[in-house]
Amino acid sequence: MDLEKRPREGSETRVDPRERPAEPTVRREPEAPEGCLAVAIRIPVRIIVLVLVVPVRMLWDALVVAGRFLNDTLLRPLGRALLWLGRAVFVWPFVGLWRYVVVPVGKALGWLGHVLVVVPLVWLYRWVLTPVGHAIAWAARGVGAGAGWIVRSVGAALGWVYACLLTPVGHAVMWVLKGIGAGLAALGIGVWTALAWLATYLVVVPAVWLYTWLLAPVGRAVAWCGKGLVWLLRMIVTGIGTGLYWIARILFVLPALALWRWILAPAGRVLAVIGREVWDALRHAWRVAGHISLAVGRLLGTLLRWIFVEPVRWVYRSVLTPVGHVVRDAVLRPVAEAARSVRRATREALAGARESVRQARADFRRMLFGAPRQPQPVDRREPSEREPRTLGSSTTALTKD
Repeated sequence: MDLEKRPREGSETRVDPRERPAEPTVRREPEAPEGCLAVAIRIPVRIIVLVLVVPVRMLWDALVVAGRFLNDTLLRPLGRALLWLGRAVFVWPFVGLWRYVVVPVGKALGWLGHVLVVVPLVWLYRWVLTPVGHAIAWAARGVGAGAGWIVRSVGAALGWVYACLLTPVGHAVMWVLKGIGAGLAALGIGVWTALAWLATYLVVVPAVWLYTWLLAPVGRAVAWCGKGLVWLLRMIVTGIGTGLYWIARILFVLPALALWRWILAPAGRVLAVIGREVWDALRHAWRVAGHISLAVGRLLGTLLRWIFVEPVRWVYRSVLTPVGHVVRDAVLRPVAEAARSVRRATREALAGARESVRQARADFRRMLFGAPRQPQPVDRREPSEREPRTLGSSTTALTKD
């Protein structure tokens, strides 16, 4: 028996596409047959887990709703206010300092550095160092040309000495040295031949005889004895290792293997089945508890709406709104209209008073200082509106009357 609601065979469940996206159809392989232990454990475990998980899921959903409400009403506005305050306290002062203090000061310092350092250095390089360098280079070229002529002259003299004096003397010395070398080579070859004959018959021949008839037999005997000793030690170690292996296998491996095969493996399988069933029961109970929590939440929301929200809405629509309309039409609008009329009358009275004061001030100024002087019209010899321009009258200086 499964607590999940499964559709009957041959019937199709209608799912609103707006509530759940369409899932791709996956071909499921047939499940393996379950044992009697899993079937016996499943229903009690699911009932117990469902009873334990429903309060936890309802508490979790309540905490989620409270957290979302707290986040939307308190934490998010508080975070935005703290962000704005942080910008106002930390970011904007530094931006203003950088934009209105550091950048202008840096530009001023750069201009001063350019004027006080770069321009003098460029002038010094262009008008002092460059001419001095050209003069030094010209002098160095002259000195180099004189030194080259001297070196060429000395080289020519040395070449003549080498060709006419040193070469014949060197050839004579080499001829003498070749003769002395040939004599010394013949003497050395004779001495080397005598020493080689003595070394062959005094050292090599006795050493070969000693190795062939004494050292080689003794070495073979020692090697044979070493091989026998190594074989004996290997057999002893192999026998001891084989005995220890069988002792350890009988005393440790076989009991541990039997313990694993006949106790731990079955207990592990049982615990694996129990753990899998508990995990499936937890998942199933969590989903069922979610549906129960959703239903309880909707019930509480409906009760809250019908107990508090709907009465308040009915009072607002049926009582407060008509009363407000009556108060607005009977009291507020006449009061506002009267206030606008009083404000309009006051504005007109103040405008008339200002105009009277301005006229009295102008009359008092005219009485003390007289009327202001009117500007005299200038005759520009332009025709009036009633008198059109003719050939006899002109406005230019050359055709004046």
